[in-house]
Amino acid sequence: MPPVPATRVSVEEEFRRRFGREPEVVVRAPGRVNLIGEHTDYNDGFVMPMAIDRWVTIAARPRTDGRVTLHSIDLNDEGSFTLGGQGEPSREWIDYVRGVAWALSDGGKALTGFDGVVSGNVPVGAGLSSSAAFEMAATRVFAAVSGFEWEAVDMARAGQRAENLWMGVNCGIMDQLISAGGQAGHAILIDCRSLDMRPVPLSRDVAVVVLDTTTRRQLVGSEYNDRRDQCAAAAAACGASSLRDVSQSQLDAGREAMGEVAFRRARHVLSENDRTLRAAEAMRAGDARLLGQMMNESHQSLRDDYEVSTRALDAMAESARSAPGCHGARLTGAGFGGCVVALVDRHRLHGFAPQAVATFTATMHLVPAVYPCEAVGGAEVVGPV
Repeated sequence: MPPVPATRVSVEEEFRRRFGREPEVVVRAPGRVNLIGEHTDYNDGFVMPMAIDRWVTIAARPRTDGRVTLHSIDLNDEGSFTLGGQGEPSREWIDYVRGVAWALSDGGKALTGFDGVVSGNVPVGAGLSSSAAFEMAATRVFAAVSGFEWEAVDMARAGQRAENLWMGVNCGIMDQLISAGGQAGHAILIDCRSLDMRPVPLSRDVAVVVLDTTTRRQLVGSEYNDRRDQCAAAAAACGASSLRDVSQSQLDAGREAMGEVAFRRARHVLSENDRTLRAAEAMRAGDARLLGQMMNESHQSLRDDYEVSTRALDAMAESARSAPGCHGARLTGAGFGGCVVALVDRHRLHGFAPQAVATFTATMHLVPAVYPCEAVGGAEVVGPV
């Protein structure tokens, strides 16, 4: 697993203590919350995430022997490997860095090793893309110490390849792309086929709030890959390579051939693409009511057609909607546990959180964490210090 929240001591301070020198570069990459557009990315569809003000941060200094050594403050553990000799995946946290190194090298980048210290405050397993933040932070370090140019789309592709082929999670590119190329004050409407990224402004009248159920899931070995296979089967039954190319009438015509389960998975994807585009229009128009409606409908579709919600996620979404100032709420991330994202009137934020928490706790006997989020920029160099 990638590093977990903590930052009890700064990465710079720990670097000095462990290595007796100053780091030459400090980078950070953000997590993300997806406002709408779930399980559409690997179907060449539309998503609308925003990078959030929670990061994975790495302090590093290049070394000349092709070795990478990284200490995690949060795990109190150290991992290392030699570039070009990464071996086989071991499912340890350092594999995220090994996978990125493999993907970059395979893509023609000449890499320099480094000593580093990492820490993060993106909750792990919550659907806020802690793994993508870790991958993009590591990629930003490699770019800095190796001297190649940072290009968000190319770097995101490397991170996705690491996740798909090294870590074994058949994710789309959304998480890595928003972590690499987010924009302050905006969500980003991403066409996952063309990788066109269109910033969509967030109204200052509303706040985005993440409510963490504290329930967790693991994507490796979970039903996530099954959903992807079901979508591919539905597209094939319609004679298409991707659900992006399937119309509702084609889907209806292929219903019997693909079977009911694959049909419902595909119905979610088609309807979610439409909702995402409508949500982007609502944001541009400052229509919080319509945006909230799209978020609510998204949750219903994820619950009933895609079947990735849980009792805790449903209860959290309902608790949020019942609290003052909430326009809409939906599960965010792959599902099976994690977080709900809510759209709330900013001036009612202080009343919203206590009521949503109290209602959820009374129902589930769990105490959720609440993270009001601001939209931030993508992976960046923030030092030397």
